[in-house]
Amino acid sequence: MRILVINPNTTASMTQKIGVAAQAAAASGTAIQAINPTYGPPSIEGYYDEVFSIPGLLAQIHAAPDVDAYVIACFDDTGLDAARCLTAAPVIGIGEAAFHIASLLAGRFSVVTTLSRSVSAIEHNLTKYGLAGRCARVRASEIPVLDLEIPGSDARQRISAEIAKAVVEDRAEAIVLGCAGMADLAAELSREHSLPVVDGVGAAVKLAEGLVSLGHKTSKRGGYAAPRVKPYDGLFAAFAPEAPQPQHAPDMTSRPLATSPAGKHAI
Repeated sequence: MRILVINPNTTASMTQKIGVAAQAAAASGTAIQAINPTYGPPSIEGYYDEVFSIPGLLAQIHAAPDVDAYVIACFDDTGLDAARCLTAAPVIGIGEAAFHIASLLAGRFSVVTTLSRSVSAIEHNLTKYGLAGRCARVRASEIPVLDLEIPGSDARQRISAEIAKAVVEDRAEAIVLGCAGMADLAAELSREHSLPVVDGVGAAVKLAEGLVSLGHKTSKRGGYAAPRVKPYDGLFAAFAPEAPQPQHAPDMTSRPLATSPAGKHAI
């Protein structure tokens, strides 16, 4: 089984960390490839960054049509719905995966994320996924995402302190770490606080493996149907949806990669 783990930001050191966490969670027969786009924001901190990370994310999915599943390694589940339109293979967002795993382990959980500007997006997703009632609170540790990549920073201590507050103030029974860059901290923080601390990267890999093993595909009815063929204008002309190969309709993952004169991928 092959799973492509995509970090939608352009920070390679974070992608490497994510890849290690994904491989550690994977079964022995699962091959993990962790990648990131070469264009877009270096971190995703809010709605504005999110928008500009999605084209690179979709291009990475389109360029790797033969994998069995995809994991989007941004806790905001950046571009998740659009990605599911692009392929019939399972696409798992680490935020949605972590929420579901936490809900199987505890009656109520809290999320500890990076900056307060991310709280509203996470709360919106919890409502969208039907799990807002299980989340006691979304907490911000006020750590910029890229600080998680700085050796010797106080990021871990601040995250741990927020978990301690969540246990007392929120009566949290489990914690979800609200950033892919926190993936390497989950096991240690779980031992320290004596409760489940869920990393979305590992959770997403295991759910992806399960869906592939069960033979499930992304539905192509309704909202996740393949995008309608039409031209796009200007900067995004290279991303215009193309007709799928007839023998693989409606799955759009098997056609040859098209490139624009600028070298960007057609979708």
